[in-house]
Amino acid sequence: MKKFLIKHSNLLAALALVVTTLTVNSTCTWMTYQEKLPETAMKLRKF
Repeated sequence: MKKFLIKHSNLLAALALVVTTLTVNSTCTWMTYQEKLPETAMKLRKF
């Protein structure tokens, strides 16, 4: 498992950044609760 994480750490970091960017730029649906985002994630907003 450790070798897998070391080998694919760049891919996992890029995937985390993409998911965070998508989450910041979207709103929640009416049935779910949207938690407050950290200030560092708010810097990724496009609007």
